[in-house]
Amino acid sequence: MQLPNHDDIIHAIEHRREVRVRFHSKEDGGVALTRDCAPMDYAASRRAHDQTPRYHFWDFDSDSGKPHVLSLPATQIHSVEVLDSVFDPEAFVTWPTSWAVPRTTWGTVN
Repeated sequence: MQLPNHDDIIHAIEHRREVRVRFHSKEDGGVALTRDCAPMDYAASRRAHDQTPRYHFWDFDSDSGKPHVLSLPATQIHSVEVLDSVFDPEAFVTWPTSWAVPRTTWGTVN
């Protein structure tokens, strides 16, 4: 399942535009949270048993105090708003990548 503005989110990945994600947090008992994030990919999670594609975001504002990857199925997301601000993927992508969504503007982390 994809979100209604899926194409906008994919465009935000390519053009390094930050997004504001509103979702219900399973870890917090279903509470609705809002986070400003960098959209990273749309693919199945290697860590989840359920291999349904998920939206993967870099969560800059985690309540744990440490930024981390936030992988959410569309059913857990209320909304994703594309922001005017941009992000630098080289500032946080420190692992070998194999993106599902192609991108040409991410420099050395493609």
